[in-house]
Parts: sequence; structure tokens; C-alpha cells
Amino acid sequence: MRNKEYPYENVTQIEDLKEMILKKAHDIPDKTAFIYPCESGEMRKSYRDLSEDINAFGEWMYHKKIKDKHVAIIGENSYEWLIVYFATVNGGNVAVAIDKSLPDEEIISLAKMADTDVVFVSETYYEKVKKKASRKVYNLKDFDDILKEGRKLIKEGKNEFARHVIDPDKTSTILFTSGTSGVSKGVELSHHNIAYEVVHTSMLFEPQGGTLSVLPFHHAFGLVVSIFMILNYGKSVFINKSLKHVKKNMEEFGPQTMFLVPMFVEFFHKQIWLEIEKKGKTKMFKRLMKSTDLLRKAKIDLRSKMYSPIKKVFGGNLEYIICGGAALDPMYVREFRTWGIEILNGYGATECSPCTAVNRIYHHKDGSVGHLVPGIDVKVTDDGEIAFKGELVMKGYYKNPEATDAALIDGWYHTGDLGYVDEDDFIFLTGRKKNLIILSNGENISPEELEQDIARDDAVEEVLVYDENGKIVAEIFPNEAHRDDKEYFEKLKSKVNKGRPIYKQITRIKLRNEEFIKNASMKIVRYKNIPGMMPRIEKKDDEKSDK
Repeated sequence: MRNKEYPYENVTQIEDLKEMILKKAHDIPDKTAFIYPCESGEMRKSYRDLSEDINAFGEWMYHKKIKDKHVAIIGENSYEWLIVYFATVNGGNVAVAIDKSLPDEEIISLAKMADTDVVFVSETYYEKVKKKASRKVYNLKDFDDILKEGRKLIKEGKNEFARHVIDPDKTSTILFTSGTSGVSKGVELSHHNIAYEVVHTSMLFEPQGGTLSVLPFHHAFGLVVSIFMILNYGKSVFINKSLKHVKKNMEEFGPQTMFLVPMFVEFFHKQIWLEIEKKGKTKMFKRLMKSTDLLRKAKIDLRSKMYSPIKKVFGGNLEYIICGGAALDPMYVREFRTWGIEILNGYGATECSPCTAVNRIYHHKDGSVGHLVPGIDVKVTDDGEIAFKGELVMKGYYKNPEATDAALIDGWYHTGDLGYVDEDDFIFLTGRKKNLIILSNGENISPEELEQDIARDDAVEEVLVYDENGKIVAEIFPNEAHRDDKEYFEKLKSKVNKGRPIYKQITRIKLRNEEFIKNASMKIVRYKNIPGMMPRIEKKDDEKSDK
């Protein structure tokens, strides 16, 4: 089992997304780009189909005078969503990706904040958006008709969209931060930002098979990493349209790679152990895991045979999970590795397009959030904050110079994360700067450290640690079996406190009977869940928005 530095992957070089699409349509026209469920069953789109659909939609947009406009896209993950996106940015317009699950008023507010001229929205959300929007709104149920009109225009000799030349420094996309501060800002990413990200992050990892896309496209991780990078490698993507179909999609498609946030990893992990517990085989299974780990050290790998039922849950072919968006307990990495699935933890921010680090297949460190993406710089400030500089760093926050100046200092994007970088360029996080609990004795505590230890217990669904009147409180959302079991959690408190200095010990446990409020990245929104805490609007109030 080697775990050492090795050469970067050979990646197709691109200057913009238009070039990426054209190259793939030329080099591998018949290779499947997308697979997705539809009314008639399963639809497959080749790289040639993808290019032709983008051209048709883009020519139709030009015919409708949608040029140099800000175009909002709202709806479920879909092939249609992606075609609108590519047709928008490859024609010189600016794509504004908005989370469909936000309250109606917030959707309209973000559209206005980004100076949106035109909106494309899926049929599910069309009526509510149309009623409140003061701009032109198109229903994506008319997608096929739009393509038909676009193809007709091309047949008639119209090719203005195809002839459009991309300005690499022009803003192509506005993505909204989904931090736990409660204040969204529009991150401006240029064509060059995204192309640089796609090329250089892909140098750290190359999937060998198909991927299942489950993360939302309005999120940088879900769009740039799990879609654009896979397309640039010329692989196939199965589009999951709804989380309730994830299990079915995994079984049908059998992905080799998945891109997930920690919430999914933790959920799958708990479900696997619950099934083992139901069969009364927990002790036996733990012994099996120890024995197969020992055999691997002796270069005898029996994982594919011994853990095939677990692999079957994910479709039978899953080898890699790229996990980002929030911290992941290394325990999950170790256990999934024992089962034959390698979790490669990654890290970044929407402001960095988004990925800045990822663990590699044969060069990884448990507990780190990854190896630095080649071509960018990282530093740790005097107060322990991680900062990045490079060509994938955003242009700024749209029409928000104060927030831009606070986040970008001499070209360095300050993440708000505390941590360190080791001698091999692996990044380790220790907490969030703004989340630090500062006690009256001057001691600083990262609540994430305590939250991680508490969350390891199977009875804990979610947890938030915070300061309340000088005392450290752990508020827990238990699983159904332990919903009112106060005695159990008092014992858990003692277990977590054991060996910790008094100032780092949990004083009180609070139980709640509903989930915490979360943002689009499925991270708990602290200011909405901690009593008396208000959203912060001062500098660097937002949080890294994840890879």
C-alpha cells in the first residue's frame, strides 16, 4: 500500500468552458456525457448532443436579445439546468445560480441583488417565481420547443452564438455564499477562474468510471467539481434529480466515484451500522474489520469479497468518495477504507472556484482536508487563519466592495478557517475563527473539536456546541431511539469530558426534538440555532463556501 507523492494527472488544458465543450465534441463525440431519468425511462446525451444542444439554446437566446445580460437559473438538478448554464456563459452572459429551496422572498431578493434581467426556472417553481419577479421569466418545461427553435435558426444560417469569443477575465458566474452567518454575498467568478480550477484541481484526481451527481448545481462544489471536472475528463455523469432517488440511482448506475458533503457520508455510515446491529453482528463485524486491516498490512486484500454487501448498497462499483463542504471526522475515512471505499477529503470556498485542496488516491493524510492544488499559494496568518492566493480566487463580491476588501487583502483570500499547512503541503483545519469560544480565563476553544467527539456516538444525529453565560453547552438532536434519554447523554458528556482540562469540558447538555436549521451546504447555521446570536455583517462574516 503506497502512500507517497506521485506525478500529477494528465489533464486536458482549457481556457474557458466553451473550449472544453468544443474539444470534447470533437475528440469524443459519441461518448456518453450525461445519463438522466425522464418520463420515457432513461435519457443519454453524448458529447456531440451536449454541444449541439448548447449551440441551439444559445442561438435562441441571442435571437431573443439575451446578450450581455444577467441570467438567473432556478430549479432541480437537471440536464436542462446545465444547458441553460452553458448557453448563458458560453454566449457572454452572466449565469446567476439561485437555490430553489430558499423562501420565495429570498429567491427574489437574490435575483435583484445580482441585477438579473432574465430568469429560467423549472416548472415546479415557475408559478411562484413568475408571480413575484419583475423580469422576464421562462419555464423550462418549454425546453424542447426552445431547442427546436434554436436548431431552426442554425439551419437558416444563424451562428452568432457559435462565433462569440470568450473574454477570459469577464464575469461568467455569480454564485451565492451559503455560510452560517446568514448574510449571502454574490461571488463573481470569471471564465478564467473556473477554467483554472477545472484544470489544476483535476491534476490531483482522475475518476476512472462514471459518477453520480447528487449535490445541487447552484453550489460551487456541485457544479464545478462534480460536473465540469468530470466533463473535462470525458467521463459520464448520471444526474440525480431528487435526493429521495439516490439509492435507486446508485443501484441503477453503479458509480465509481461520488462527490458528497459530510452529511451524506455520516448518513450512509450510520445506516450501514444500524443494519449490522439489527442482525446482531456488531461484535463479529468489528473483529472482521480488524482482521482485514491486519491482512492489508501484510499485502493481502480481501475487502472486495468480505464487504461486497456494503459495496452493493452503493451500486457495487463505488471506489472513491470526494467529500467536501465541511469538516469530516477521520473515523469515517478509516472505516470506509476498511470497507474498500476511499474517501478523499477536500477543501475550498466558493470564493476560490471552489477547490483549494484534496487528498489524492495514493498520497493522502487522514485528518487533513487535502493536498494543496498545484499552482496556487497558501499561507497561515499571524492569528492562525488560512489564506489563499492564485488564479482561481474570485474577482470579488458583486457590488459589495466593503466585503471584497475585507476578504481579499493584497490578493490573498482570507478563509476565516484556523489551521496549519504541513511540510508536504497538506492542509489541516482546527476550527472557524468566528466560532471560537473565548472564556473569561482567556482560553480559546474550537467548538468543532467537541462537536466531532460527540457526533461519533450513534445516538447523536446532530450537535452544536456554544458558550452560554460563560458555560460550554452541547445541544444535541438525538436519534429516535434516544429522543428523551437524558441519562444516556449525561453519560456521554462524562465520556467526552474525560481527560480534558476543566476549561474544555462540557458543562451542560441540551436535547432538542427537531433538526437544526441548515444552509444549502447542509451545514448548521449557528446564528439561527444559538440563543441570542445574531448574524454578523462585519468583515469576513461569511464562511468558506466549500468544496
